[in-house]
Amino acid sequence: MSPRHTFSDIIHERTNFDFVGRAWRWALLSGAVIVICLVSLTTRQLNLGIDFEGGTSWLFAVEGKSPSVDDVRDTLRPLGLADAKVQILGSDSVRVQAEELPPAEQERVTDALAGYGDIDRDQVSVNTVGPTWGDQVSEKALRALLIFFVVISLYLWLRFEWKMAVGAIAAVVHDIIVTAGVYSITGFEVTPATVVAFLTILGFSLYDTVVVFDKIKENGAALGTVRGDTYSLMVNRSMNQVLMRSLNTSFVALLPVASLLVVGSGLFGAVALRDFALALFVGLLTGAYSSIFVATPILAWLKEREPRYRALRERSDVAATRQPAAAPEPATVGAPGRPAAPSAPAAPSAPAAPSAPAAPSAPAESAGGTRAPRPRQQRRKKRR
Repeated sequence: MSPRHTFSDIIHERTNFDFVGRAWRWALLSGAVIVICLVSLTTRQLNLGIDFEGGTSWLFAVEGKSPSVDDVRDTLRPLGLADAKVQILGSDSVRVQAEELPPAEQERVTDALAGYGDIDRDQVSVNTVGPTWGDQVSEKALRALLIFFVVISLYLWLRFEWKMAVGAIAAVVHDIIVTAGVYSITGFEVTPATVVAFLTILGFSLYDTVVVFDKIKENGAALGTVRGDTYSLMVNRSMNQVLMRSLNTSFVALLPVASLLVVGSGLFGAVALRDFALALFVGLLTGAYSSIFVATPILAWLKEREPRYRALRERSDVAATRQPAAAPEPATVGAPGRPAAPSAPAAPSAPAAPSAPAAPSAPAESAGGTRAPRPRQQRRKKRR
């Protein structure tokens, strides 16, 4: 089991998370989120703004009271617009959207709303967008998205390889579905600012993915020089090496977006900022997630099927099965949690026999075979 990581390990890039080995977990998580988003997009659909569907919008401020959605609908009900979209902006502003109306009916709605807000009719802003304009905006948005996909795919193919391009595009599609699903679930209006935010978050998601892929390509040059190494292990090393960089980039990018979403939309009631900031916030979160947990596991899955990396995987598996078993511990060492068994006392040794007196040593001979000269005292005794 791998040791647990501390916050200091993450900060100093000493992590060893197994991203690729747990790819099935990320696949289940992403699959569940995508299914929920697709169901919402199919049943609830998107709340398209007037720029896409066409119609007429009225924007005015209410004086002397707080506006209410129900009160505005009651005002419009006699005019046959009880199902119009009504939004309260800030504390005193109201925006009403309905289908395109003839000029005479627009005037009656303007007078009714001016009466509700206790203001002059000149203070009610009226904006009309035809269905042709809405179709053109939708067509241009889709065209821009398709061109984006083609250009990015070609760049990644030329810069890296087609398998990396497949992983990156899969991550981008994941981000689009999740972000669109969040808009469908929350009911937030999709405006041209939302489309701009979509393109922005796709660029950020790809930036994070390219950073990871570039590290993988750098470490891949030395793959195969270490016994037991595989493409998945190398991918894990690369992702752990750039993990802190990805987290820092995402965190720094989310801070100003969160301020736009909370301060600009919540406190000042800037709806345009809310539409733009929500897409950015959700897209940045999903982009940081998909670059690590979607694009890279898909790349590892595709590369492991190449003959070269499949052979590395097979050799690694064979080497793992041939590792010798660990040597057993000595019998005197107790099991974990139990004291060691006492060793038997040693038998008393028999007393040693007295040694015989040493015999006088023979005179030493020199290296040449001649007898060494005797001491002077021995020569004197012999003479006597």
